[in-house]
Amino acid sequence: MTTIYGLKNCDTCKKATKWLDRFGISYTFVDYRDDRQSPDTLKDWAEKAGGWDALINKSSTTWRQLPENRKTPGSEAEWKLLLKEYPQLIRRPLVITGEGGFSQGFSDNGFKKIFGAGA
Repeated sequence: MTTIYGLKNCDTCKKATKWLDRFGISYTFVDYRDDRQSPDTLKDWAEKAGGWDALINKSSTTWRQLPENRKTPGSEAEWKLLLKEYPQLIRRPLVITGEGGFSQGFSDNGFKKIFGAGA
């Protein structure tokens, strides 16, 4: 089963779920504002994304409005605390497939590669 993590009101998340619906791919959607993820899950995602910086959407309004000292976490614990406090900083949608696949963001071609649908 595929799980999509994101925000209910995010346009990119809506596009991703519409794409999955169109191709009949079952999934579970988790809004990570409503269902905050554990520190271990955040660490796992950061490792799969290629590091904490890669997990973050630095072009977001939330990121730009953070105080400068919050934009440079000095430890894993500080990253976990930042993302626990501001889950909307995570690039979205974040996709975990049943086979253990991991991806962030949405594009038609990207989802075709992940799910093999619509090709």
